[in-house]
Amino acid sequence: MEDEKYAEELDVAVKAVHMACSLCRRVQRGLISRTSDEVKSKDDDSPVTVADWGVQATVSWLLSEVFGSQSVSIVAEEDVQALSKSDSAGLLVAVVDAVNECLDEAPNFGLQKPDKHLTTQEVLEAIKRCNSTGGPEGRHWVLDPVDGTLGFVRGNQYAVALALIEDGEIIIGVLGCPNYPMKREWLNYHHHYYQSTSPATNDSWEKGCVMYARRGSGKAWMQPLLRGNVNFESQYEARLVQVSSVDDPALATFCEPVEKANSNQSFAAGLAHSVGLRKQPLRVYSMVKYAAIARGDAEVFMKFARCGYKEKIWDHAAGVVIVQEAGGVVTDAGGKPLDFSRGIYLEVMARKIICSEGMLYCYCSPALLRF
Repeated sequence: MEDEKYAEELDVAVKAVHMACSLCRRVQRGLISRTSDEVKSKDDDSPVTVADWGVQATVSWLLSEVFGSQSVSIVAEEDVQALSKSDSAGLLVAVVDAVNECLDEAPNFGLQKPDKHLTTQEVLEAIKRCNSTGGPEGRHWVLDPVDGTLGFVRGNQYAVALALIEDGEIIIGVLGCPNYPMKREWLNYHHHYYQSTSPATNDSWEKGCVMYARRGSGKAWMQPLLRGNVNFESQYEARLVQVSSVDDPALATFCEPVEKANSNQSFAAGLAHSVGLRKQPLRVYSMVKYAAIARGDAEVFMKFARCGYKEKIWDHAAGVVIVQEAGGVVTDAGGKPLDFSRGIYLEVMARKIICSEGMLYCYCSPALLRF
């Protein structure tokens, strides 16, 4: 009976993320193949694209249709302020088109599509519906429509992250990584090379995956992205993933953010050296870092936020539960689990987060307090 709890929520969440990844791949191909004005800047100068708004509207509509708009609380990153400006009319049209094209494919993923295309107002309402601030009580879906938008617009790594939090605890996490290959050996090759030299082989090397987990199951799963006009139920079976068994710091790989804007890379390098980590860091955009830890492609993820930067729950929720169920550990500098019950921001001791396989965590955690 316990296995059946949250079964529908997990099923819908996985399918919604697959659909969101499909939307993102179409938009990213367009951004890479031509000069595009379908990118805006937020107040903090970070980029936002058609995909950010399109995914948020799509996932919001799907969750509301399945679970009821009155009972669905969604915490998400984007608002409609920039999209509603008079000079964004063309961008808004592109968002609406992307949403409707994506929802047309819903039956391929085992979900219902709308009876007719959504209007501009309906798309805006779906985006605005994601206005919850979370908190310690109730059930809240947490969505980052495109985590790592800078990587996205550069044709690099990014993630679609969806989590379900109930009474402050993460229950479900789903992480879509459209440019993160299923097979570890492909990590040594940048996907741009294959897009430019042998596009016909993209499907054969299974570029892109979706990972997911339910709290308390002790299992984390990964499956390839759905490709083409193929029914979701007939696609590849999911496979279990586990964190790495490497327990020697000298052999371990650690992940860190690509951008220096919200992470102190020099601090990370000093700490890594102090605990015996000698290999070059794997610098990856977005929550793909959690995916790398969960399936054993790297052993340690250390995030050291710069002064004034506040961690958001949508940047961590899905990845945290996936790593935990895959056998890993995620805490702040004091060894405390991340607290997702305080609204949209995480209260993180000393602005430090560590995510690792268990034995290496024992090496790294004490060092966090010394630095």
